[in-house]
Amino acid sequence: MNDDKKTVSDTTPEQPDLSRRKLITGAASVGVAAGALGFPAIVRAEPQIKWRLASSFPKSLDTIYGAAEVVAKHVANATNGKFQIQVFSGGEIVPAFGVLDAVKDGTVEMGHSASYYFYGKDPTFAFDTAVPFGLNSRQQSAWMWEGGGLELLREFFRDWNIYQIPLGNTGTQMGGWFRKEIKTVADLKGLKMRIGGFAGQVISRLGAVPQQIPGGDIYPALEKGTIDAAEWVGPYDDHKLGFNKVAKYYYYPGWWEGSAQLTAYVNLKKWAELPKDYQQILEDACAYAHAEMQARYDVKNPIALKQLVGSGTKLTPFPKEVLLACKAAAEELYAETAAANPRFKKVYDAWAKFRADQEMWFSVAEASFDRFVQGNPLKTK
Repeated sequence: MNDDKKTVSDTTPEQPDLSRRKLITGAASVGVAAGALGFPAIVRAEPQIKWRLASSFPKSLDTIYGAAEVVAKHVANATNGKFQIQVFSGGEIVPAFGVLDAVKDGTVEMGHSASYYFYGKDPTFAFDTAVPFGLNSRQQSAWMWEGGGLELLREFFRDWNIYQIPLGNTGTQMGGWFRKEIKTVADLKGLKMRIGGFAGQVISRLGAVPQQIPGGDIYPALEKGTIDAAEWVGPYDDHKLGFNKVAKYYYYPGWWEGSAQLTAYVNLKKWAELPKDYQQILEDACAYAHAEMQARYDVKNPIALKQLVGSGTKLTPFPKEVLLACKAAAEELYAETAAANPRFKKVYDAWAKFRADQEMWFSVAEASFDRFVQGNPLKTK
């Protein structure tokens, strides 16, 4: 952080405003962190703005909830404290699943959530977070920023009075906690499972009973037997929430979340009212927090997984039979939904084409490299 309180106008008063714009653009292109740190000296003339951000997540989840706090901190630092965003956890001012409507209706200026929570309003929301057997986190980011996904989803979100900004990705998630083993597809029949988004409709086709429960309410539901299984994120968050104490079997992979993107929602009117400098600062802060979330999970998950296994957790892969059955059910669901929902079809068609190219490329380079390295680990002293 630059502690020098002088502004550009203090040191070079003859410099035109265009140079200021170039400085902002240049800093952003060099890197998000450099951009965020380079802004404070040039925004003193901008207005004082205070926003409230409603999160869908509890404060105990420092990584997923904390991403919004990272944004708030960077925005405040980059504007010399003139743009303040106060973050509220799920349930503090609106319910965890009320964030979308709160931003849409202007109850709060901003929100942070997983868009697939709102698939019941329109299944198209799922593409903004994750769909079963979809993209990994690298591919999701590529689709969003370079593959046309951001344009498609921002067009969709405009109908909900929201400006959408990607804000975090967990990476591939785990398959969740089960009180009993899953050996065949028949074991899913009647299983009450907390599962988010579109995936609930997939497992319901195989006889399971999906439940949508906020993160903070999952543990007591598992403990009391209200549900038989639950998925959340991955080892770090799952360990913090104590799921290993109430369910023995920990399955992988989370086939419904090859990645899980989180999203910042901004009320369209409030977005339009922001000075252009503040808009850029907010977008850059979200991009920084987006990358940081993935990095944090990649560091913390291996440590937590070893702790879980060491404490008696049964780490178990889903049987191939189950994965194939779920994949077939997902493909049927996509075809039916695309036929019935033009907005879903518009995004799905573009997404599916992009996914096919990514599967080809990753199978040649990334996946083959990963398979070899994981099968032949480097020797260490």
